[in-house]
Amino acid sequence: MSNWNFLRSHRSWEDWLSIALGVVIMLAPWIVEETSNQAAVVNAALCGIAVLLLAELDLVSFRRWAEAGQLGCGLWVAASPFVLGYSGGSELQIWHTVSGLAVALLAALELWQKPGEDQ
Repeated sequence: MSNWNFLRSHRSWEDWLSIALGVVIMLAPWIVEETSNQAAVVNAALCGIAVLLLAELDLVSFRRWAEAGQLGCGLWVAASPFVLGYSGGSELQIWHTVSGLAVALLAALELWQKPGEDQ
């Protein structure tokens, strides 16, 4: 039988993965060489920096609002190709959808791991 307590405790690798995902979100337009849509580039830079900073804050001290912010940023990054109009099956759409959902899932996991703890 598996040990579900492993999922219930917060690990620092989750924050480091969020930091890495923030960097990926931020640099994705240049990685896939799709920098012609200025709104997508600015959105990627701002959201990537936000995810990065919120994850770094979480490394120092867990804060529910920081996790909620990461959850919101992740959902926005996943939805932004459709809202900002760069969803035509481009590589940037795939990168942002996958990385945004990953950030949102990690944030939801961390919120679930620390219920009721607010600092």
